[in-house]
Amino acid sequence: MRTKPTNQPRPRNQRLSTSRQRRQQHLLDVRIRSQRASHHRNRRVLVFVSKIIVAVAICAGVYFGIREGLNRFFFQNPDYRLSTLAVQTDGTLLRDQVLRTAGISEGLNIFSVNLAQVHDRLQKLPQVDEVQVERKMPNEIDIHITERKPIAWITSEKTVVDPFASDAAFLVDARGILMKEKKLLPEYLALPLITGCSSEALVPGKEVDSFEAKTALELLRLTTTSFMQTRFQIRDIDVSKGYCLLVTDKNHTQVMFAFENLEEQMKRLEQLLVYADDSHREMATANLLVARNIPVTFAQPISQVISEVQETDDASEAKETKAAATKEPEIRRARKAEPTVRRATAVSPGVQKYHARPAPLPVRKAIPLQHFNQGDNGNG
Repeated sequence: MRTKPTNQPRPRNQRLSTSRQRRQQHLLDVRIRSQRASHHRNRRVLVFVSKIIVAVAICAGVYFGIREGLNRFFFQNPDYRLSTLAVQTDGTLLRDQVLRTAGISEGLNIFSVNLAQVHDRLQKLPQVDEVQVERKMPNEIDIHITERKPIAWITSEKTVVDPFASDAAFLVDARGILMKEKKLLPEYLALPLITGCSSEALVPGKEVDSFEAKTALELLRLTTTSFMQTRFQIRDIDVSKGYCLLVTDKNHTQVMFAFENLEEQMKRLEQLLVYADDSHREMATANLLVARNIPVTFAQPISQVISEVQETDDASEAKETKAAATKEPEIRRARKAEPTVRRATAVSPGVQKYHARPAPLPVRKAIPLQHFNQGDNGNG
C-alpha cells in the first residue's frame, strides 16, 4: 500500500537552453541570389500585363462584334426602314408641321429614331397638350397628339374688331396657355374675348401671368354650368379697370364682377336672371360688387321700343306733311317756245304725185224714190 509523500518540494519549470541559444533560434539564414529574385518579379509583372491585354482584346472583340452584328441585322437592315408614319391629331396641326418639328421622315432606320427626343420636341409646340410616340415593328411609328382646346381670345388691346386679323390677339386654353395657330377654325369666332390684359405676359407657348386674366378664365369655367351656359353666354370680359371684371354677354347685358368669391357672385347673378325671366324683363346692367341691395337696371320691353319707334315715325311723317302743306308753290318763268323744224324727207316722184293729187272718190248715182200703193193687195 503506497503512502503519500509528505514535505517534498514541487518540481519547477526550468529551461534547458540558454538565452544565447534562444536568440540564435529566431535568426533566418536566407541566402537568395538577387538575379533570381528579379527574374521572378519580372515574370509576375509580365503575367499581369498579359492578362490585362487579353481582357482588353476580348472586350474590344466583343464590342466590335456586337456593333457589327447590330449594324448588319438591325441598323443597316432594309427591313427596318421607316415606311409608315401615322400622325393623328384632334385639332389644327398639319402632318407636315408635326413631322418637321419631330425631325423624322420616311426612309430612316426605325432604331435610329430617339422617341424621347421626338416627344420633347412635339411637347414644346404651344397648341400641344399631350403626345404619345409609339414604335411598331418592323417599319412603323405612330404619333398621337392631343391639342389644347381654346376657350377664349385674349389681347392687350381694349377693343378688337376681328381677332383673326389682329396680331395682338392670342388663343388661350383653360390652363392659361397662350396659342397662336396658323389654321383658324370658324368656331373660334364665337369664343369670348378677354381685353385689356398686360402685354408683357402674352407670349405664345407660355402661361399667362396676369391675375386679372386668370380670374377671367376662372369665371369662364364657372359659366359652363347647365343654366348659365344657355342663359348667360359671355361675349367680352374687360380686365383693364383693375378693380373689377366688366362682363358683357350675348344679350348686351353688362355685369361687374369682383375678383374674389366668384362662386357667390354667380349664385346672385343666377337669382337675378331667374327673376328677370319670371317678370318677362331683360336685365341691362348689374353690379355684383355689392353683396346686398344689388344695383340692377332693366332694358325696355320690345313692344315699348316698337311703339316708341312708331310714334317717332308718325311724328316725323306728320311734320313732313305739314311742311309740304305750308310750302308756297313754286313759280316757274315762262320760256319762249321755239318752232320745231322738221327735215324734208326725200320721196320718189310717183309718191310725191300721189300725195299731191289724191285719187277722186267714186260718184254714186241718185236712185229715184218709188211710191208704193198701199191698197188692198198690199203690192200697189
